Amino acid sequence: MVCCLASPPIFSQSVFIDKVYEENIQSVRIYPKTGEFSSQLSSPTIPLNSSVPLVLEFDDIAYEADTYSATIIHCNSDWTTSGLKPADYLSNYNEFNVNEYEYSINTRIPYIHFTFRVPKVTKSGNYILKVYRARDEEEVIIVKRFMVYTNQVNVGAKVVPPSKTEDRQNSQQINFNIDYGGRELLDPINNVKVVIRQNQRWDNAITKLKPNFIREERSMLEYQLFDGSNTFSAGNEFRFVDLRYTRSKGRNVGSIKIEEDAVFAETTFDQPRSGQAYLEYLDLNGQYGIFTYEKQSHELESEYILATFNFQSDPLPEPPFVFGALSNWGSDPESKMAYDENKGIYQATLLLKQGWYDYQYGLKSSEGWNLQKIEGETFSNRK
Repeated sequence: MVCCLASPPIFSQSVFIDKVYEENIQSVRIYPKTGEFSSQLSSPTIPLNSSVPLVLEFDDIAYEADTYSATIIHCNSDWTTSGLKPADYLSNYNEFNVNEYEYSINTRIPYIHFTFRVPKVTKSGNYILKVYRARDEEEVIIVKRFMVYTNQVNVGAKVVPPSKTEDRQNSQQINFNIDYGGRELLDPINNVKVVIRQNQRWDNAITKLKPNFIREERSMLEYQLFDGSNTFSAGNEFRFVDLRYTRSKGRNVGSIKIEEDAVFAETTFDQPRSGQAYLEYLDLNGQYGIFTYEKQSHELESEYILATFNFQSDPLPEPPFVFGALSNWGSDPESKMAYDENKGIYQATLLLKQGWYDYQYGLKSSEGWNLQKIEGETFSNRK
């Protein structure tokens, strides 16, 4: 059911992206692991020589462990290969065994949980962690980005109403300053490259910004732009579904059923939120965390659940997608919803490990994702 293998990827692309290439590889996370539940939600960004390890975790839906290896690639700011040799940023040979694993315990869908502690690099920068089967780099299963930094400049940022009047009710503008007085910086306009991300997304990241003020006497770059180039759609709070339980219904779970070989769940019927009043509540900003109250080990005893998402709507020109980190921000094929004419709902079924999941519904276009038509958008400094 979930063990079909994708064709081996060919890395002719010039820009690396986060991707999982096989359907049997699930719950892929890379984050600085502190032991706290909240660390699962963190961006894979650590300081150079950090005492907190960067860890990759994933499950292989299988009965027997396969052999995996990993390599690290240094990248430019645009996620193209930098051309640095591994000896320039690693102290070890650049091929590592991914051999720390444990079998799931009494789960209906068996899996093997892998944990890989990412080796420390010797230079700050953008990196790719590439995991592949055995020692064949062409048989890639996972590509994940991570970043290592050193604090050489100070950044101050603030969310403000957009400069464009027509965007003030539905967008958020990020104004910020960069103080580079602590280091020598030649040609700061061209040598400072800014990336602004929203909820750890890469698909709508803002890049290539240029400062509108340069305070040379203060070694300060100011980005208080008036053309909307540093503006995000404000969006809405994320929806959520609580899949921490199998023997009772968590919040926003409409039904749950335990069979001999699988667990099935359905969400309650979601409705469009465009045009509705904004309701503020705490969310995970589109992320998810693996967690269960029913067992001792979250990673080894949590069940995989076939979770069906229900979105009640009239037929749309294009099918919506389940959007969030749970679907690799809509890029997983299973996140595309199908319309049930008899029920008048869109549905998509994802295989999810027990935990708490944030999500929204989005429409895909040639210009990127449109969440506003379904989810609405409202400016709020707190979001």
